[in-house]
Amino acid sequence: MTLEQQLAAQVKVVVKDLYGIEADDKQIQLQKTRPEFEGNLTLVVFPFVKAARKAPAQVAQEIGERLVGELVERFNAVQGFLNMVIAQDYWVHCLEKIAADERYGLTPVTPESKLMMVEYSSPNTNKPLHLGHVRNNLLGWSIAQIQEANGWKVVKTNIVNDRGIHICKSMLAWLRYGNGETPESSGKKGDHLIGDYYVRFDKEYRKQIAELVAGGMDEETAKKEAPLMKEAQAMLLKWEQNDPEVRALWKKMNDWVYAGFDETYKMMGVSFDTIYYESNTYLEGKKEVERGEKEGLFYRREDNSVWADLTKDGLDEKLLLRSDGTSVYMTQDIGTAKLRFRDYPIDKMVYVVGNEQEYHFKVLSILLDRLGFPFGKELVHFSYGMVELPNGKMKSREGTVVDADELMAAMIQDAKEVSKDKVLRLNDINEEEQNEIARKVGLGALKYFILKVDPRKNMLFNPEESIDFNGNTGPFIQYTYARIRSVLRKAAEQEQAKTGKISLEEKEIELIQRITEFPNVIKQAGEEFSPAVICNYAYALAQAFNSFYHDYSILNEPDEAKRAFRVQLSAVIARTIRQAMMLLGIEVPERM
Repeated sequence: MTLEQQLAAQVKVVVKDLYGIEADDKQIQLQKTRPEFEGNLTLVVFPFVKAARKAPAQVAQEIGERLVGELVERFNAVQGFLNMVIAQDYWVHCLEKIAADERYGLTPVTPESKLMMVEYSSPNTNKPLHLGHVRNNLLGWSIAQIQEANGWKVVKTNIVNDRGIHICKSMLAWLRYGNGETPESSGKKGDHLIGDYYVRFDKEYRKQIAELVAGGMDEETAKKEAPLMKEAQAMLLKWEQNDPEVRALWKKMNDWVYAGFDETYKMMGVSFDTIYYESNTYLEGKKEVERGEKEGLFYRREDNSVWADLTKDGLDEKLLLRSDGTSVYMTQDIGTAKLRFRDYPIDKMVYVVGNEQEYHFKVLSILLDRLGFPFGKELVHFSYGMVELPNGKMKSREGTVVDADELMAAMIQDAKEVSKDKVLRLNDINEEEQNEIARKVGLGALKYFILKVDPRKNMLFNPEESIDFNGNTGPFIQYTYARIRSVLRKAAEQEQAKTGKISLEEKEIELIQRITEFPNVIKQAGEEFSPAVICNYAYALAQAFNSFYHDYSILNEPDEAKRAFRVQLSAVIARTIRQAMMLLGIEVPERM
């Protein structure tokens, strides 16, 4: 049992004996004691005041007097709050128990565990991954780790948007302007190469629009009549009709992109258990839309397009099939959902997708339910905020994005520069290990900076701030871990210290109490789908250790029993930091 559970059990007995109250779990409110008062845990006694028919301060005093014993050493009552000091023996035994549990705080996954599918990334094969994708992937990966730590079976999945007009734009531009360029001939990653042609299409398309407008055509008409756009639309129709030449070109260019994506995902430290492709799922979606039309769930307009009327649900009408029979994103998502629930016994489906798609997922949920899929209403859209830059939002077609590969490389380079300034003490480490440490620190800085923000909020990315070793950053926590590991290596070289009865310092108790909070932190992060909860915990634990390390000696402590205790405490803190950072997808260097 946790400390809270033990205390709650004792409080139930005491209030029954004192006041005849059959207290339930909701009435017993325990919280961490505020720093200005002495104590480790505080009981809120107001729920018992009415039945006791006494003043809150008197109720707190009476309950406190009855609780003093092996667990509660002493107490102080402040109005309706009972602040309890927990006996030192409890903390010593608690640390020993935690030290023996290598997976402390992590709930094991069993054959009976429920299955959660988490979808993230969702790239288009017409451009490389950018900063927005970085936040998406890091959130998706971390949420999957956190849910697994809460005992869920987790399937990490990706839907690749590998078809559609945007893909045809890159294909057409490469045909027109590429002169047979390949990743090998250009020395570029395949996703970057194709992204260049997506930007090229937009550049040439804008030229054509300008020429048509100069000739007297209004802009909206010019956008539709521009030859490049008409060619791209014709290519999409050929693709859907399985034209062999178009399909061969599409496969070749997509393969270039996938090879590029694989490199990016590997560097980012994320992966997937299963990948779905829109080119495979959209047909399933079309079948469902056509079935829905036959059953009177959807309707066809005069131009042959198919729509869903959602006005009774408080929404508008939604296009499901264009007049030429080609599908839209919604069609694909219907098909993908159908296939996923066919392939896996999913208990909860979570879509990690930006908040600009909230309407889309409301509609998807309604349409799946209308089509008779029982999972329709249970879909979870994990809606997160956008990543913004100091100079505004990113636009892929204009080539003004922050490229994920370039961003990660820059962060690693920044970490190397920091090491040159001797913030990282790497002089006695060979170049290969220095590069590996710089990789972990640079990527750790990036991941932590993005994940520490409440995921539902928009955020401004600041690379310089993220690499700071003194603030609420990944490198600060990594440095704390490396510092502890250094202490532990030196401790291993000393003779085995003797154990015995010791008196704990206040900061030692604070550290143990923080460690005991780890299971509840993981639970909270899972319930809220928030890696930021883990970030806040890891930072607070690192801060508390550094404060202790500043005030007390570990290896030079003359009392052998105290020294042994502090070494054990340090080891458990290091392990807890490592596990917390693991849930964020962040590696921790053994040396810095």
